[in-house]
Amino acid sequence: MTGPQPRTALPLRHPACLLATWFGIGLLRPAPGTWGSLAALPLAWAIVYFGGPYALAAATAVVFALGCWAGGVYEKAGGGKDPGVVVIDEVAGQWLVLIAAPLDPVFYLAGFLLFRLCDITKPWPAGWADRRVDGGLGIMLDDVLAALYGLAAIAAFRYWY
Repeated sequence: MTGPQPRTALPLRHPACLLATWFGIGLLRPAPGTWGSLAALPLAWAIVYFGGPYALAAATAVVFALGCWAGGVYEKAGGGKDPGVVVIDEVAGQWLVLIAAPLDPVFYLAGFLLFRLCDITKPWPAGWADRRVDGGLGIMLDDVLAALYGLAAIAAFRYWY
């Protein structure tokens, strides 16, 4: 059973709140980061299917920039440091890992699991960024740095096999 619905620092209709929570996905409980990563998968698949991995790389860069803005606005509105409802960082990190993945459900599952593992454990320098970088950039940076480990693992696996 889930607890009460989390309150947002801004109205959900506010553009920064919509983006930061990835259109409300961040309000799901439990584990909003996992929900955010799951929500990123079908859209990543569609982007790669229609535009290829370079399109996913470009989309990741756009989401990263939007996340820096939206996360910063949300945090300043009273959401606290790196609030749990903000999941646009999970979307950017998940997409970054999937840039190296072929359109194969096994690779997408592996990419999802690798990203969640790295996002939760925050290996260096992700943990450093999580503790030291504030604002919207801080919200986004630790997830993207953690995602680089998953990206490297997927790329290495594709190279060797």
